[in-house]
Amino acid sequence: MANKETLNNVLITGENSYASVEDSIGRLILKPQLHQRGWWIFFFIGLAGTGLLGVSITWLVYQGVGIWGNNQPVSWAFDIVNFVWWIGIGHAGTLISAILLLFKQQWRNSINRFAEAMTIFAVMCAGLYPLLHTGRPWVAIFWLFPYPNIMGMWPQFRSALEWDVFAVSTYFTISLVFWFMGLIPDFATMRDRSRNTFGKIAFAILSLGWRGSNQHWHRYEQANMLLAGLSTPLVLSVHTIVSYDFAISTVIGWNVTVFPPYFVAGAVFAGFAMVMNFLIPVRAYYGLKDLVTIRHIDWMCKILLATGMIVFYGYILEVFYGFYSGNVFETALTKDWRFNGPYSGYYWALILCNGIIPQIFWIPKMRQNLLVVWLVSFVVGIGMWLERFVIIPISLTNNYLPASNKMYYPTMWDFMMFGGTIGFFIFLMMLFLRFLPAINIFEMKDLLHKVINDESKVEPTVEAMNSKMNPTPSKEEVPA
Repeated sequence: MANKETLNNVLITGENSYASVEDSIGRLILKPQLHQRGWWIFFFIGLAGTGLLGVSITWLVYQGVGIWGNNQPVSWAFDIVNFVWWIGIGHAGTLISAILLLFKQQWRNSINRFAEAMTIFAVMCAGLYPLLHTGRPWVAIFWLFPYPNIMGMWPQFRSALEWDVFAVSTYFTISLVFWFMGLIPDFATMRDRSRNTFGKIAFAILSLGWRGSNQHWHRYEQANMLLAGLSTPLVLSVHTIVSYDFAISTVIGWNVTVFPPYFVAGAVFAGFAMVMNFLIPVRAYYGLKDLVTIRHIDWMCKILLATGMIVFYGYILEVFYGFYSGNVFETALTKDWRFNGPYSGYYWALILCNGIIPQIFWIPKMRQNLLVVWLVSFVVGIGMWLERFVIIPISLTNNYLPASNKMYYPTMWDFMMFGGTIGFFIFLMMLFLRFLPAINIFEMKDLLHKVINDESKVEPTVEAMNSKMNPTPSKEEVPA
């Protein structure tokens, strides 16, 4: 067993076979009794949040955006803050699925399906805000989607806001197709294992006639690599275009060239944190510790630390710009509104959450302490939301004309809609855990196949030969 763990770099632990891998993942779908009290609690929390979202949207469409706390000059507030936050959360799935696939990083196999699902659901939550921010979507739709019309109204293609529509819709479409493509072989596995007639028919339809032939695998791998190649630029382009909404403006605190890489790093930072917030409890609750190992958590913490350092460097640059530029408005924003003033608490909480607390991951033991990892990831999620709040409402509050400065105060409808999107996200994640394979079955079997082949090439050590000759293991050989 020691040899096996050394060979697979602890990507799969325990005594596993192809059948046990199928059973460990497939039982979450085929055995409903496994989803006990914990699943039902979160399911109803998500369902309640979805209902809250429905009420908020209904009242918003009926009354207009006046129910929010938006004002002049703070015309962008919770709506765009939450839009950027949700888009950022969706970046981890595409990075894990596409970029790590192209670089042949096999540790992604255990977490890619989970992260891809989060990408789809996060983009669904994000897409609500720009549409509803228009107040009357059926009127403003003319300005979003180009189509022939008798009024001659066409989008302003020089606006970054218009390219947000193309970037986010393309990102969602490619991610959805990529996610479904990866599910096809697993749908076929569920089709063959299911004993329920309805489940067997449903999985047979979703598997699209998959038989696992060489031709099927050849076409699948070609399509998978093609989609990975298309998805990779999206990781950089989507949040870069979102950052242009701010960087190309003349608003104080926005018009800086560092925003595109700064936003992309922040998106990956927030996305990986959210993946671990969901993955660690699911791993413990459903007994998936053999398939999602400490090694996976450790690598994700390293990526979190690396992207967090880039984000923290961006914070330092913002302070540098504020004082070195010599612009009195930039200096006032940094000194009087971020360092001091009514919003200073949010800024310093942001520095603590995103800049200081994640530094604990420099310590290897902390990266392997699941409670610490979960708490730090949760704090990072809060910090990334605070970052968007600091960038958007605070910068808009500090106007070029001090007489027009006006504080922003969110209303209960701002909080209700934000809480509703979180509930909707949880609701979709619970349905995903119940009805779809949370871990990629065929990729885990492929990894196990390579491990077995590598193990057969390794010559037995002296200790291994002695252990075979001596059936009674010594204390040193007994695993902890």
